[in-house]
Amino acid sequence: MAEIRVEKLEKAFGDFVAVRGVNFTIPDGAFFCLLGPSGCGKTTTLRMIAGLELPSSGRIFLGGEDVAFKRASERDIAFVFQLFALYPHMNVRRNIGFPLLCQGVPSSEIKTRVEETAKLLRIDHLLDKSVSGLAGGDRQRVALGRAIVRRPLAFLMDEPLGTLDTEFRDLMCEELRHLHDRIKATTVYVTHDQLEAMSMADLIAIMNNGVVEQLGTPQEIYDRPATLFVADFVGSPAMNLIPVADRLSKGAEALTLSGARIAIPEMREDAPGEALVLGARPEHIRFDDASGYRGEIFGTEYLGTMQIVTVKTVGASVKVKVPASINVTAGEQVGLAFLGDRLSLFDKGTGRALRSALHDGAHHG
Repeated sequence: MAEIRVEKLEKAFGDFVAVRGVNFTIPDGAFFCLLGPSGCGKTTTLRMIAGLELPSSGRIFLGGEDVAFKRASERDIAFVFQLFALYPHMNVRRNIGFPLLCQGVPSSEIKTRVEETAKLLRIDHLLDKSVSGLAGGDRQRVALGRAIVRRPLAFLMDEPLGTLDTEFRDLMCEELRHLHDRIKATTVYVTHDQLEAMSMADLIAIMNNGVVEQLGTPQEIYDRPATLFVADFVGSPAMNLIPVADRLSKGAEALTLSGARIAIPEMREDAPGEALVLGARPEHIRFDDASGYRGEIFGTEYLGTMQIVTVKTVGASVKVKVPASINVTAGEQVGLAFLGDRLSLFDKGTGRALRSALHDGAHHG
């Protein structure tokens, strides 16, 4: 397997710039996710790594070799598409073995490698079945098998679970990660589904409007979002983003919200005035009758042992995650308290997270 390094990667289609100045390094054997909304540039980036699109500028290193302007056939990678792209007239065995047949591998070796791969994917009992009669999850395993059988330097996957229903997708997420751990493959995985990325990835690059907004582990991205976009995109529900009118200077340890004093991690730099946003995850807020920051309960969503309570406050609708055993009533007035050391603060103008105690050490794209 191999390290993949992307430097200053750009791709323009006429006047439209789809990818701009993208940099990241994927360590050998890592499971790396490109995460973002439709049209953010993630699939274009993947296709450039694969050689299916040539970059307008920039460099792509695969195992130390610059392959930016080499054709796909000259790169030792395997691509798994969202649509299974199987040959309906061939059975499972012939579908998996087809890439080896094209490479001129001896039939005895093809047979051995196909059977090893099918066993790894738990579809060895289906080898002589027609692919057209298989369930969606099994067809996706066949598509994965066709990629794995080649033993490439890297696997590139473009929303491979997008057509599966929720139950199958959750199962395949687990299986894909276990498979990755067994074969120690360098994997680049494109998805718009944050739950897929957060559950499978070692590293995530979050893309928006053609740029990488943040690069980090799932935990870093969840705990220390680098931008307002990341804070709003990652998390279910997303981070609460509350406008702040306070002016804050370096060293400030609190801000004022609707007349209430809210403790924050100590500021490491001056914050621009009148354009700040306070970020708080729903689980980092609790009900507190003594708090001066108050609102009215609007609604409740039950999640088994927990519940998400929406509270309407001045200037914001705040979601609070609390145990389901806490009784709340629509229209009830409540006070809200924040876990000060877990809060984020953003510059509304630039969208950038301002440095605080919790933001030290975060990775930025």
